[in-house]
Amino acid sequence: MSRYADSSFFVSCYVTDANTPHAKAWLLRTGGPLVFTTLHALEVRNAFKLGVFRGLITAADAAAAWADVETDLRRGRLVKQAVNWPVALRVAARFSDRHSATTGTRSLDILHVAAAKSLRAAEFVSFDGRQRTLATIVGLRVAP
Repeated sequence: MSRYADSSFFVSCYVTDANTPHAKAWLLRTGGPLVFTTLHALEVRNAFKLGVFRGLITAADAAAAWADVETDLRRGRLVKQAVNWPVALRVAARFSDRHSATTGTRSLDILHVAAAKSLRAAEFVSFDGRQRTLATIVGLRVAP
């Protein structure tokens, strides 16, 4: 089963925040790899750097967190998967037209859900309420 998590879920897995206990508990329960795309790589790495800028973590913490991501990629806990971005962007535009006025989803929320759909993910993992709502509407099983 293919599982797609949004970037904030990944950040909660690698840097301690309010959702970290829930993220780690879900990972322990479910096991199995998560899809990791180029969008994830950009957003997660940037989130670590933003944490440094905001004074939430040190540069050493950010480097260690990214090293943990790379370790999980090597070990197969995260699996790189290429997204057909032209397709995903068309799907995202359709989701925006149909659902943003009622769900309040932002562009990156929509893009993650569209990427998950275009990759035919069976499950969408997020703590974000708007993303979870959109994912449910478009037929993805939502966790945790």
